[in-house]
This record gives sequence, C-alpha cells and structure tokens, in this order.
Amino acid sequence: MRNVASWGRLSAQPHRVVALNDPGRVCELVCNSPLPGLAHGMGRSYGDVCLNPEGTLWLTTGLDHFIAFDDQTGRLLCEAGILLRDIQRLVIPRGWMLPVTPGTQLVTVGGAIANDVHGKNHHAMGTFGDHVRHLTLLRSNGEVIECGPQLRPDWFAATIGGVGLTGVITLAEIQLRQVAGPWLDSETLPYANLDEFFHLADASEAGWEHTVAWIDCSSEGSQRGLFMRANSTAAGPRPEHSGRSFTMPFAPPVSLVNRLSLPVLNLAYYHLKKWRSGRAIVHYEPFFHPLDNLLEWNRLYGPKGFYQYQSVVPREVGRDAVKAMLKTIARSGEGSFLAVLKTFGNRQPRGMLSFAQPGVTLALDFPNQGTRTHKLFEQLDAIVREAKGRIYLAKDARMPRELFEAGYPRLAEFMTYRDPGISSGLSRRLMGI
Repeated sequence: MRNVASWGRLSAQPHRVVALNDPGRVCELVCNSPLPGLAHGMGRSYGDVCLNPEGTLWLTTGLDHFIAFDDQTGRLLCEAGILLRDIQRLVIPRGWMLPVTPGTQLVTVGGAIANDVHGKNHHAMGTFGDHVRHLTLLRSNGEVIECGPQLRPDWFAATIGGVGLTGVITLAEIQLRQVAGPWLDSETLPYANLDEFFHLADASEAGWEHTVAWIDCSSEGSQRGLFMRANSTAAGPRPEHSGRSFTMPFAPPVSLVNRLSLPVLNLAYYHLKKWRSGRAIVHYEPFFHPLDNLLEWNRLYGPKGFYQYQSVVPREVGRDAVKAMLKTIARSGEGSFLAVLKTFGNRQPRGMLSFAQPGVTLALDFPNQGTRTHKLFEQLDAIVREAKGRIYLAKDARMPRELFEAGYPRLAEFMTYRDPGISSGLSRRLMGI
C-alpha cells in the first residue's frame, strides 16, 4: 500500500497499486481484485476523481501501445494508457492531429475519455468524446462491452465523461483531423473588461478555431485580461521550437502564490503579454499546453497544495455570474494567477456526466488556506447554483453533494451503468458508493 498523488493534492490514505502492464492479464488483475478498484493514468486530475483511498488503483500507463493507424482516413486504434503527447508526436508529421486536447498533453487516452476533456476549440470541435468512434470497456465481473456512438450508445454515453466508474477502458478508436503541420497563426489581444471579452469571444467564433482568455482577478476594480485566438496554418515564418521543459525542483515551505505576490505576478504577466500582443506564428505545444513547459509546477503552492475551481454557467447569465465570482474572489483577498476564461459553443454534452455545456467557463487555482479557502468556495458555489451551472468533476475535491446533483441532471440515469466493483474518493463523496 502506498500514497498516491493527484495533480493538486496528495492522498494521505494509502492505495493498493496494481500495474496493468500485460494486456493478457488485465482481466485477471481487475476481476480478482480483493478491494474495489479504479483505473488510474497520469493522476493529472486535480481532486479525488483519480484517487481511491484504502482501495485499489489499476495503473494503466503500461497499456501504451499503438494498435493501428490509417494515414488515409485518420483513424487511430490504441490502448487506453497511451499519452496524448505521444499520439501527437506520431501523427502530426503525417498530417493529422487530435481534434481536442486539454491544457496538458501529459494525460492518457483513457483519462481523456473518462473526463470527456475539452480544449480551446469547443465551439468548433466539441469535446474529446465527440471524436471517439469505438471503445472497449472491461467490467470488474469480466464482461467486455464494445460500444460507440452507434454501438450500444447508452453504454457509450455513460462511459464518456463517466469518471472511470463504468469499467476499465482498455482500447479506443479515435478519429483524428487533418492539419498542415504543428504551427498556429495566433493573435493576442488585451481587453479592459468583461464586455470587451464577450465581444471578442463572439466576434472570434466564426473565424478562429481556438479561443481562450486569461483574466486578472486580483483586484475588485479590474477585469482586464488577454484574449488569445489561433488557427492551424502552414504559411509564414516558423520559429524554432526547442521542446525543452523545466522542472520546479522543490516545494517551498509556503506557497509562492499568495496575497503579497499575486498582484505583482498578475501585473507583470499582463504588461509583458500586452507588450508582445499581436499576430505571431507559434508551435501548438506552447499555445495549447503552456504549463507543460514547467514540470511539477504544482510545487509552487507549497506543501499544502492547491485547489482548482472550474465552473460553467449558461451563457444568458454568464456575464453577471462571472462578474459576481470575480468580485467575490477579489474581496476575499485570495485571488488566482492561473485564471482562464472561455466560452463553450452551442453543443450539448455527449456523456451523461460530461462537464462542457453551452455557456461560459471560468477556471481558477487557489492555494490551500484551509477554512478561509473553503469559505470562498461556499460563496462561489452559491453563485454557480443560482446560475444553474455546474462544477468540473475532473478538478473537484470538495463540491457539496446537492450542488453536484443539481448540476448533473442525468445522474440517476448514469447510476444504472455503474460498475459495483469500481469506486473512487469522488464517487463515495458525491454518490455515496
């Protein structure tokens, strides 16, 4: 038994970890587990969705083989433990790319499916699950379920975004999209307030595939930020891309992101990016995955770790809800450096528990300050609840059950597909099982 980390937190309770390295033994190891289990990939989720305290974790990163790739159609069949990064590095030189990737490419295919991750192009491409054509699901009783959008679509809808609770995903077939190469034609535009953000978001939706914004939430009177948009391109000068990354070597005794440092960090970041604003040709990695350049960046928050709070609220109330959240955060004195604001397109989620829905999403990181931080979350919860929004399960570690049930109206339907031999910290906290 050993402790296992998620990206934001470390479980103090031990786990029994079983590596699924041999495809021929996966069924044996899963079906004969003496404790309820859970598939675990890279542990990049921020809360307890990927943890199973006092239970078993089936480590899937050894299931990392490509099975087949058709470079004429862009269909890829692979094991569920392979990293999105490794897929990109294989297929981009061949003129293909994953249609949707989250903020880090250091996640497994199985994790991307189980959390139905989204990227900066939801209005154009939807979520990761929209491009899965088939998957193989192993239940803890040994049953193997083959499903897809047209094959047992109910099982498919339960598993896409099902946070690993319907079984262990072992294989997936993904439809890639054609690209001219790894380069993006990008533009960075400073904005002064939320009205300008929404104007830019609406004006960019038709002509730009990727859109995202950083917003300064350290001051009650400031709603300034940086709006970034991009399209794939083959033309123009191609800057050198080293692909190098750096590692935060240690965790300081206290968080480096705090009330004193945050206003300075946000001010410096805004003016540096504003000075460099405008058009540029950039490599996809720093645009899609900027934090992958600093490995172990979570150590910046010190030994207590951090929470991420990501919500989505309907577009018709989005402006007022986001404004209320930013005002509440500024008044609390907490603040967030990694504050990401973006709009989701008019697409209904594919999965029963998928997060992305039409609206506005705000993602924030907060150092763990104990009671003070939880009081702030209670205030933010009230705003999300009133707006009829929801919290992202992949990034949650403390959501009240009633907010979960209100935000995910297909929960009762999903529960009929749960695997009784699978459990997680999140499922016990929010579903009682």
